[in-house]
Amino acid sequence: MKLSVYIAKRYLFAKKSRNAINIISGVSVAGVTVGTMALIIVLSVFNGLEKLVSSIFNTFDPDIKITAATGKTFTADSSMLKQLSEIEGIAVYSLALEENALLKYGDRQYIATIKGVDGNYAAVSSIDSSMWEGEFTLKSGNERPYAVPGLGVSQYLGIRINFVTPLSIYVPGHSEGTSLNAEDAFNRKYIFPSGIFEVEKEYDSKYVYLPIDFVRELTEKEGAVSSIEIKTDKTADQETIEKNVKKLYSENFLVQNRYEQQEIFYKVMKSERLAIFLILTLILVIASFNIIGSLTMLIIEKERDIEILKSLGADNNLIRKIFIFEGWLISIIGAVAGLVLGFFVCWLQQRFGLVRLQSESLIMDAYPVVLKIRDFIIVPLTVLIIGYWAAWYPVRYLTRKYLNKNV
Repeated sequence: MKLSVYIAKRYLFAKKSRNAINIISGVSVAGVTVGTMALIIVLSVFNGLEKLVSSIFNTFDPDIKITAATGKTFTADSSMLKQLSEIEGIAVYSLALEENALLKYGDRQYIATIKGVDGNYAAVSSIDSSMWEGEFTLKSGNERPYAVPGLGVSQYLGIRINFVTPLSIYVPGHSEGTSLNAEDAFNRKYIFPSGIFEVEKEYDSKYVYLPIDFVRELTEKEGAVSSIEIKTDKTADQETIEKNVKKLYSENFLVQNRYEQQEIFYKVMKSERLAIFLILTLILVIASFNIIGSLTMLIIEKERDIEILKSLGADNNLIRKIFIFEGWLISIIGAVAGLVLGFFVCWLQQRFGLVRLQSESLIMDAYPVVLKIRDFIIVPLTVLIIGYWAAWYPVRYLTRKYLNKNV
């Protein structure tokens, strides 16, 4: 093994009689390097984008969410809520009620989703840390209700935290009577905004937070909730907590963890990541054809060396190993160089944000990059497997010809 590796290294770095072999070997190393670097960079960008979007979802999505299996709302049973609070690992839960509504501020109108939440909601989510203006206050000391709209909603309506102009909220009423006045068909209430939150354009342009009692009164749904949102203790076993919650809310309810709440997004991200990985791997395979060309020319050039090695007692297996290691060394050098360059480029992006995002809907202006050890294991393994195959096939075919001729 040591002898075959030693001779392979001498063949790789020694000057060849034909300069084309050196050029093709250099191109082979460069191709593997670029392919490896591209894999590391692209996978790291995917890691960063997944982390970015997950952090946006985590601002709104609880660790566990309980909703009705059918229908929009249900009545939260107090005895079941007590049992829920006693499940080990549950830190806090919050009741929420969502409904579409027409908002009016001054002479402007906008359709949004009002989300009524109780006092525990700020502890369940991290919405209070995403305030653009004001504070996340839904009730004052004297129990006066307040609204917290998203930045997109407030910009469209021209909302400002001035406690002079109230926000009017309209929802369809449940009255069975008829009226010629269209406004009589709606329930209407006024409320002042206490703050404006900013997370991501889609959410900022959709939601307005309100006290749950205010929304129940406005929608005439006393005691109704759309969901029970749960925050778990991070040190506890999340799977065990989820199983216990599903056991308690087993019938007519849907219990979802963070992944299940955004299942489509995570599946799409995984599919895109796999597709990009396979495409770049295919490019690596194509780049590895240079290794085949380099080894082919080298074996032809070293025909005399093969004769000398055989006369010294080298068997066919040793000679094959020499040229296989020759091809594999090209892949190893390219893989190491690609890993180093990929790491360096990702570090530059993390440090200086060289490549900027053009979209204004995200909360950062440069492409996010996250380096993971997993990628630095999978990528070189893939490169080395491809490199071994690229070396094994031509060596097996060509050495059979020359070795048999020299028997």
